[in-house]
Amino acid sequence: MTDATSQSGPVLAADGTPLKKSLARALRLQKTRALMLIAPLLVFVMVSFIFPIAKMLFKSVENEIVVETLPLTVAELQNWNAESGALPDEALYAAFVADMVVAIDAKRHTRLGTRLNYEHTGMSSLFRKSGRKIKKLDPAADGPFKEKLIDIDKKWGDVTTWAVIKTHSVKITNGYFLNAIDMQRTPEGAQAQPEDKRILIKLFQRTLFMSLMITVSCILLGYPVAWLLANLPARTANILMILVLLPFWTSLLVRTSAWKVMLQQQGVINEVLVWIGLVADDARLVMINNQFGTIVAMTHILLPFMILPMYSVMQTIQPTYLRAAKSMGATNWTAFWRVYFPLSVPGIGAGSILVFILAIGYYITPEIVGGTKGVFISNRIAYHISSSLNWGLAAALGTILLGVVLLLYWCYDKIVGIDNVKLG
Repeated sequence: MTDATSQSGPVLAADGTPLKKSLARALRLQKTRALMLIAPLLVFVMVSFIFPIAKMLFKSVENEIVVETLPLTVAELQNWNAESGALPDEALYAAFVADMVVAIDAKRHTRLGTRLNYEHTGMSSLFRKSGRKIKKLDPAADGPFKEKLIDIDKKWGDVTTWAVIKTHSVKITNGYFLNAIDMQRTPEGAQAQPEDKRILIKLFQRTLFMSLMITVSCILLGYPVAWLLANLPARTANILMILVLLPFWTSLLVRTSAWKVMLQQQGVINEVLVWIGLVADDARLVMINNQFGTIVAMTHILLPFMILPMYSVMQTIQPTYLRAAKSMGATNWTAFWRVYFPLSVPGIGAGSILVFILAIGYYITPEIVGGTKGVFISNRIAYHISSSLNWGLAAALGTILLGVVLLLYWCYDKIVGIDNVKLG
């Protein structure tokens, strides 16, 4: 019998195939089986979560309605220079009437007007009012159309109207993203919005600042509670844990409404301060419809999400570490700061990421207690989705917010290290 180690050829498996090839085939088979097991869940997540989000985010650049509704007009607009100051020629007006007659029959002209109204106020009413009269025109026999359209509405004789249509006739646009950072798309390029419309950058800054303040507040209030839960006897700690979890059993709307009642000038807190003499009756504190009210209410709502990760990490810290530090001459403060606190930092990191991400996307609590000075950018996103129906701008704001969160997450990973974050 020949020793296998003396053979110069490859090592063979029992079926005669090279061992390396056989192992690779077995590994592929194992991976295929694992993939088949998770395939139903993967398909469900893709269909119900990934695809809808991707489709919604794509609306931040999608702009096909103009070119699909006015194809002939868009083609003619390519030959017209908006910066010349002269109105388009008769061919463009004829093409516009032909497009509008088709669009009116399909009832798409009002949607087009709504889309252009996001960029220039008055376009929605212009298309809606003109549509009834343009419908009566015959594109084959009623020319010339330039004078007829101007007679229908003087805005069709305004260069700005045609410049807006041309500027926003591209299929893929950066207009929504420009609007999201207080700028606008114009024939001359990107320009700043008028002063009275520059609010979104301020809302982004406010959202980041207040989310950070809420996170810091949760750390300051949650750390002592988590320490008590981790160091008290199990029976007492379990009772206190029930109190920590109690807010989860109460409706978010009820908790937020309770803070609205408590923070009013005639609310519980002001009444108590007046009763004990700390505040004069005619100088009650304004704690609602501002940033302070939002921070207080959201700190209370998000505090359990900070306490639980810190508590789970503190439970793993052995008391013998502190006793060893004290036996070597360390004071209580030194033992805590040099031994206990560094070991609890992973819990602080996990709680901070959780609270910050939750805070930056909240909109119910700021809407109820924030007024005009304490709302977040998420409130603006909700407004554009449900009220103004400007889904493109809402998608652009959401995409920017998602990018900011991912950027901060990346910075945290580079500075602290995401591997150091623990949930226990």
